[in-house]
Amino acid sequence: MSENAPNTPPPGDSSVPPPPQPTPPPRRTTGHYAPPAYPPHHYHQPPPARSGGCSRVFLYGLVALLVLGFVGICTLFGAFFLYTIATDGMDILSADRQERVLTERTIGGNRNADNKVAIITIEGMIRSNEDGFIARQIRQATADDKVRAVVLRVDSPGGTMAGSDYYLHLLKQMRSKRNIPIVVSMGTVAASGGYYVSMAGEEIYAEPSTITGSIGVLASLLDASELLKTVGVEMTPIVSGEHKTMGSFARPMTEEEQKLFQRLVDDNFDRFKEAIREGRRHFANNLEDLDKVATGQIFTANDALAHGLIDKIGFLDDAVERAGVLARMAERDYKVIQYRPKLSFVDSLLESRAPNNLLSGKTLFDLTTPRIYLLCPQVIPLHDTE
Repeated sequence: MSENAPNTPPPGDSSVPPPPQPTPPPRRTTGHYAPPAYPPHHYHQPPPARSGGCSRVFLYGLVALLVLGFVGICTLFGAFFLYTIATDGMDILSADRQERVLTERTIGGNRNADNKVAIITIEGMIRSNEDGFIARQIRQATADDKVRAVVLRVDSPGGTMAGSDYYLHLLKQMRSKRNIPIVVSMGTVAASGGYYVSMAGEEIYAEPSTITGSIGVLASLLDASELLKTVGVEMTPIVSGEHKTMGSFARPMTEEEQKLFQRLVDDNFDRFKEAIREGRRHFANNLEDLDKVATGQIFTANDALAHGLIDKIGFLDDAVERAGVLARMAERDYKVIQYRPKLSFVDSLLESRAPNNLLSGKTLFDLTTPRIYLLCPQVIPLHDTE
């Protein structure tokens, strides 16, 4: 039996209390608060002082103001957009208004007069559009009983045969229904199709620098077969007849197809000359004189006057004055108006599209599609008109 050391408890005996710990010496104070004797990391640290409080408030306020402004602008645009849809929808559904009415702007004469001399504008490249701006001008002038005379302002190098012929038809129809005079005022250029629609006028005025004439017809045909071969593109059309692909840009034209297109051009050329004989009394019985000028040649105003293509050299004001005389009205008896499109809010935003230039997709499509044109190729159109 082993002997234990005196006063030493056996191992694992929990009945014996632990030895006493030394008591720390008392802290001396001077009557002031003394922090407790804990380790330094237990001390209460005051929060750090905040800096830039005013700048943060200003920044938050500015952001809130910008957000509110953006929401307000979006709300305004949305309201106008909904209003536009609603009003346009009512116009479409209304039986009395199947087309948008044009606005009138008074540009001369007696503003207080009831009678009107209306200026109908045809400018840019002419394309057929039964509901376009040109057609709406003619229809509105026809329906307005206060319009006593019309000045047709033409500034166009021409366009499609179909478009030029359609607008000439509308103008003749207006003359027959209303029995009102039409005086043509030519601007910078009134050639080919621009001269064709001018045949609606009783008298034709051209400015001293006007280019006119170009009496003739052309067919717009493009041969890109070599280009397609270069890039490795081959077209295999399935057709119902041998001439269905006549005029396709994917292959050269055959001699027979050239003759067929020439026949189309000749038929439309005869129609062009017939319109001139009806519109210009000078050529009614002088076919030889007409053939001399119907060579596609362009003329200055002086040359056009010498050949009988126009009646007088003058500006727009001269044509307006002459229209009033033909309508038997004194200048104080009428006001001169011009038509403008009535744009909705969305249209006014889209109207920043600027006039369609020659490089627009629609114009390029027209020029690369087989069509019959009354077009003066010497004058490249800056914009087109529908």
